Amino acid sequence: MIFGGVAGVILAGGLIVLLVLLFGSEDNPFRDRASAPTDVRPPLAQACPAPSESPSGAATPAPASPPAVTGARTLDEQAGISYRRYGAPWLTWNEVWKAGTLQVPYRVGQHFVTEVYGGGEYHASILSAAVPAADNDAVSLDLQCVGRQVTADVRANYYPQPNTLDVIRDEVTTLGGLPAYVSEFRLHFHETGLTATSELSAVAVIDVGKPTAAVLYISIPSTHQQFDRVIDEVLDSVRPI
Repeated sequence: MIFGGVAGVILAGGLIVLLVLLFGSEDNPFRDRASAPTDVRPPLAQACPAPSESPSGAATPAPASPPAVTGARTLDEQAGISYRRYGAPWLTWNEVWKAGTLQVPYRVGQHFVTEVYGGGEYHASILSAAVPAADNDAVSLDLQCVGRQVTADVRANYYPQPNTLDVIRDEVTTLGGLPAYVSEFRLHFHETGLTATSELSAVAVIDVGKPTAAVLYISIPSTHQQFDRVIDEVLDSVRPI
């Protein structure tokens, strides 16, 4: 009985050591299975879950077909929109510009240099991009949430800091028959060597019926206010493609 008891103690001790080694090991398969899954959704989908009601929240019902438009057009096939195109001094945008926390990839549009200073070149811009804004194959967007996230990113990362904001427009609406969020504002700022001290800007986030939203960013520095009209003209000219 003594030897049997000793053997039982040794066996129990061995099992405890084995369990400690197994469950304490980095290779423990049970530990891996218990780990919480990583959230791989796009940043905008994480910040702005799809609405449980109608797509695009409180967007105004779109007309059956937007009015026809004429004249030169900029086509952004990836974003799924087209909009008005201008002649000189506007030039075709031929780069991929990713700025801010959201890294919106502007690939299409127009621009021109308004001044050159110690910080580099300053531009007037009409740029568009497609940005992931929904989960997987979902196509419903919380346009107001997504739009305000993009607008906040623009203000925080595209312009000199600190700056002050005059809100001109902040609404869910339609552009070219598509549900959209539009933010129009004037930012005031100062940067050494830069002549421009403010800029009229607009950000439109457009629901094109895909997991990606179309983003349209327009900026007119205070040194070229004769082009302020471009903002309303471009927004009014948006059409799906």
